[in-house]
Amino acid sequence: MRRAACTGLLLAMAFAAPLAHADEAQCRIALGRGWPPATENYGTAVEKLLSGDQPVAWGFTLLPRTGAESGVQLIPDPAGGDWTLRHAVADERVHAWSGGKLELRTQQTPDVEQAAIPAAVATRLIEDWRHALGAVAVEGSQAPFSEEDTWLFVVGDPASGDVLRVSGLRPDCELGELMREQIDLLIEASDEGDEKRAKRWRQLGEQLDRMRQMVDGPAATVDESDAEAEKRRGWTLFK
Repeated sequence: MRRAACTGLLLAMAFAAPLAHADEAQCRIALGRGWPPATENYGTAVEKLLSGDQPVAWGFTLLPRTGAESGVQLIPDPAGGDWTLRHAVADERVHAWSGGKLELRTQQTPDVEQAAIPAAVATRLIEDWRHALGAVAVEGSQAPFSEEDTWLFVVGDPASGDVLRVSGLRPDCELGELMREQIDLLIEASDEGDEKRAKRWRQLGEQLDRMRQMVDGPAATVDESDAEAEKRRGWTLFK
């Protein structure tokens, strides 16, 4: 019961907001490089808790305004075999105030589901997500601070330190929708049998194809003077 409730809570928070805004000609993706202000200690503590302090080559962490933190990670196999797909939800909220003082409650055991993911699927996802995140959060951009839910993404080689960190608000518009759908597929795959999981990998490949096409389309390089190009693409980079 707890597993279903936690997963439902994550998805409800992640997908609650509308994907389009009828009163706006274009949406914005509020993501930037690094950590949002005043977030690094909290975010680092949550990431370590949810990953079991394992080396993560791709990770998504949700720091919600209220409720328990949660995340999805891809952990490589040093021997070159299948990777580990891990979905974790904190047993209780990590970020908490007690007696007027902030506490980071990391002495707890998160609720975890794990499954094997083929190395080829994992590395393809990492390549395409690094490409997409690098496009929406250009070098030099600053991750914005918000009192609403904060989304943390990390992708790269933890062994070499070649890691891209992108953070900010829940991504909207078509590209953001694709990202959220892929996270949803990974969460589902972490708690399914082999047959259903193979179906998720196929669906994930299709989503990655769409994301790559969107990022590499005619308006992939945004020129601030070309408003029509931004409108065709449907999202604007935060710089």
